Amino acid sequence: MTTGAPAHAVTSEPQARLSDGVLARTLDSLPPAAGAQVMGTAIVSIGLSLDGREVLSRVVLAIAAAIWLTLAGLLPLRVARDRARFRADARTPGALTAPVATAVLGTRLTLLGWAWAGIAMLMIAFALWVALLQPVLAGWKSPTVGASLLLAVSAESLAVLSATLAPPENARWLLIAALVPFGLGLILYLFIISRFDFRQLAFGRGDHWITGGALGIAALAAGRITAAASALGILGGGGDALKDIAIGLWGLTMLWLVVLLLVEARWPRLEYDARRWSTVFPLGMYAACSFGVGTAAHAGAIVSFARVWVWIGLASWVIVSVATITRAVNVVRRPRSRSTSVG
Repeated sequence: MTTGAPAHAVTSEPQARLSDGVLARTLDSLPPAAGAQVMGTAIVSIGLSLDGREVLSRVVLAIAAAIWLTLAGLLPLRVARDRARFRADARTPGALTAPVATAVLGTRLTLLGWAWAGIAMLMIAFALWVALLQPVLAGWKSPTVGASLLLAVSAESLAVLSATLAPPENARWLLIAALVPFGLGLILYLFIISRFDFRQLAFGRGDHWITGGALGIAALAAGRITAAASALGILGGGGDALKDIAIGLWGLTMLWLVVLLLVEARWPRLEYDARRWSTVFPLGMYAACSFGVGTAAHAGAIVSFARVWVWIGLASWVIVSVATITRAVNVVRRPRSRSTSVG
């Protein structure tokens, strides 16, 4: 005689397969540079906060934190599903979005007044950075592309977070330590950009914007270090030198902005690509670094630019977020037959 249990088993088994299929497709769809979503979201939140749009900034911050936690939770599942692919991904510059995302999110949490969270994020970001440096350098390729500059961005992100933490923690040693990744980031930028394939400006799928964004985060680091040095009363004349460096880096960043806008107008790339998150981050960075440099240098014109550009950064985040959500829905809703391939 038939009972209700087998019927329940028959209906639950396809549901289990469906859940496994959705999870599998989700894991397979994650690119090595998945952390760029957190980077772009968190830097937009920072820009809004510096502009005094605290409520909106906190909403975006909550989204950034949710994405970071989700990616952290999926990490062991990615390793378990395909260890070979995970190792291959770890050898690409895109993997460095993990420490950058952690450091940028930590910077926003510190600005929120949660220095304890900033300290924790700095420790995690530094550990990730150290762990990934060797495999990324082992898999290094030339000529370089936009994503290659994440090597410089990762160093600068540590400098930004360290300099942001120094005043609330009254940690002068942390400010001095921030000078190391700041200088290293500049050296790495020069090394990588000298080997850059400039055809990427015409044919890159979004990460070509890091050419300017990498300088932008260096300018932000210089601005944060300058402001922290003033708050802690150290560096003396060195603070003035850093202020000049910050303004110089900001000027170079603006030159890159002109170039990048021109190439986008000449070779528009309107279709969705996950690498567009590497466009959102620089666009948000242009506002954040302008606030940082303008405030440190007491340059009202730079701050005025930031107050306008912060909305452009937010608009780019909204556009790419909608495209990403649409893509994610398509991944989940793919035909669920056994013959459907995953990818």
